[in-house]
Amino acid sequence: MTRLNINGKAVTVDVPPDTPLLWTLRDELGLTGTKFGCGMALCGACTVHLDGTATRSCVTPISAAEGKKVTTIEGIGATPVGQRVEAAWRSLNVPQCGYCQSGQIMQAAGLLAKTPKPTDHDIDETMAGNICRCGTYQRIRAAIKAAAGGA
Repeated sequence: MTRLNINGKAVTVDVPPDTPLLWTLRDELGLTGTKFGCGMALCGACTVHLDGTATRSCVTPISAAEGKKVTTIEGIGATPVGQRVEAAWRSLNVPQCGYCQSGQIMQAAGLLAKTPKPTDHDIDETMAGNICRCGTYQRIRAAIKAAAGGA
């Protein structure tokens, strides 16, 4: 049994300790906002926060999340930064297909939590590992700037 703190709620799951956090969230807890993309931490679709740090859940074993605060796309709106990011995403109509957007939002919220006024370089460097097949990168950057209060 593994005890977790998911979006501020204590939960216990009975999965092997090497089970990826992604599958625990989706299959055991029904939190399907976190998406499977590549399974190798290369695309960013599965991004969640572990103690406030953007983390790829597809390669993170559940044992690594024990004792840490896990925030998913379902819970990011409970944070002030998450609220601003989500509002900017809606305001600027960032998504096209939307599949990658939970990971994009989680990565952006992680950036703004650590760097409240990011430069273009900060944004590009941080977001580089999050792939958008629709190519909404300009809107993503604009939304991050808006959420930071700079647009």
